[in-house]
Amino acid sequence: MENLVNKISDEVEARTEELFDLLSTLISFPTVSPPARNTNDIQEFIQKYLENLGFETDKWDVYPGDPNVVGILKGGASEKYNSLIVNGHVDVAEVGDDTEWSQSPFAAKVKDSYIYGRGTADMKGGIAASLLAIKLLKELGISLKGDLQFQSVIGEEVGEAGTLACVEKGYTGDYAVVVDTSDLHIQGQGGVITGWITLQSKETYHDGIRRKMIHAGGGVNGASAIEKMMKIISGLQELERHWAVTKNYEGFPPGTNTINPAVIEGGRHAAFVADRCALWVTVHFYPNETFEQVTQEIEQHIAAVCAADTWLRENPPQFVWGGKSMIEDRGEIFPSLEINPNHPGTHCLSSSFEKINNEEPSIGMSTTVTDAGWLGRAGIPTVIFGPGKLEDAHSVNEKVEIRQLLVFTKTLAVFIADWCNTKKEGNR
Repeated sequence: MENLVNKISDEVEARTEELFDLLSTLISFPTVSPPARNTNDIQEFIQKYLENLGFETDKWDVYPGDPNVVGILKGGASEKYNSLIVNGHVDVAEVGDDTEWSQSPFAAKVKDSYIYGRGTADMKGGIAASLLAIKLLKELGISLKGDLQFQSVIGEEVGEAGTLACVEKGYTGDYAVVVDTSDLHIQGQGGVITGWITLQSKETYHDGIRRKMIHAGGGVNGASAIEKMMKIISGLQELERHWAVTKNYEGFPPGTNTINPAVIEGGRHAAFVADRCALWVTVHFYPNETFEQVTQEIEQHIAAVCAADTWLRENPPQFVWGGKSMIEDRGEIFPSLEINPNHPGTHCLSSSFEKINNEEPSIGMSTTVTDAGWLGRAGIPTVIFGPGKLEDAHSVNEKVEIRQLLVFTKTLAVFIADWCNTKKEGNR
């Protein structure tokens, strides 16, 4: 194995320029989301790249103009040896005012020890390095006995569940690595779900009736939905504080599990008492929780709040949780992901990193969210492991360190060669 590690390491170093060229090509596709619906060209490029390496590919539209691509390289003994999913998203964050950039966001530039361009850190750097790692294994004549699957997905930046679409089509594996931004740490994550809480009055009143609703003897049993939403928000804050006191998870600062009242919409006109109010919330939860559990807790707590209010008892809130797109239905879900440091796949990945970098990797939790939760929720042991730092993701003059890209490429190549040539646990 030592000879193989050295051979892979030397080969990656010799291909630094090729890695830069491949990443430059990926960056040149302006796959900004939103507006999205712009990934077909890059996905066709990746599909052809995989087919040239012997992969069988599947390409389908998740949304018009935004297809997923899945490639499978069949192993020589698939039934007995471990399979692997390598997953990454091709969409990138909004650019904003590109005059703030020192160069075009979609023209990669090498400066000092970094590569600059939109998506270098999040996460076309990880995709480019993964593709090159697979290519050099093939060209070094290293065959795989287990299946290797590459998932190039869309929509992660706006909560569009490209990875969920892969799961729903039945794509699975014995282990998965989501090559998103992790600073070369091996990570799990907490979860996020958005939701709409809506109050709708059974009656609509003119603004001139308000005095009869709020003063003694008025006789009108009505209320402003906006003002009643203040009670809902207060209840959410109370629950948020309760969570901060009673819940914790190693690797997260206390109180990371938040309920953010992000957007409020209400009323129809200044001449009316508001008969409708909708609150858009973002809920963060810990890796050992599911979005079903936390939304149920919220609904139960708010039900208790409403039980103590005469108007809210008669006009209870409606809840709509999640969604498959922040663009299409103004909602998203990122399931949480617990990782098992003792899983054979995690051991193998850690060992691969140590062989390349001469130190043990950091294993912990990401402070952001990725598509990895969808794979974990499907029962696939999954970790986040990729080049780039979170402070560079989405930033002006986004960048990734060249040395990190090379270390990642080497590590992934060694890991693939080892894991996909290791017998499944039941076949040892």
